[in-house]
Amino acid sequence: MLSKVKRSNEKGFTLIELMIVIAIIGILAAIAIPQFSAYRTRSYNSAAESDLRNAATAQEAYYVDTQHYCPSAAGLQGNTYGLFLSENVTLSVNSADTTSYVMTARHASGDATFIIRGPGGSVSKM
Repeated sequence: MLSKVKRSNEKGFTLIELMIVIAIIGILAAIAIPQFSAYRTRSYNSAAESDLRNAATAQEAYYVDTQHYCPSAAGLQGNTYGLFLSENVTLSVNSADTTSYVMTARHASGDATFIIRGPGGSVSKM
């Protein structure tokens, strides 16, 4: 009778139950961490692509004012033409004249460089 009373008061988890829970958490972490890294890389690439599209819009605004395209990324940035780059995005104007421009953009933590040939070009991955 004493053993029955003693057993009913015992509470807690067994070692095997705890090990199973830890194994399940480990499996979930092994799946989730690589996916999270891929999501981050895609978001960095999206930021660079979006900034490049915004730069193309700024180039067109610059062209309306000056009748030629801006030869530098710095000339497009700020309130005048409305280009504000995301953090760690590098924009380069590779060429610009009175008829066309070529620009590239890349995020420091991304894995792709994007290019646009304008006017009217679409953004593509290099």
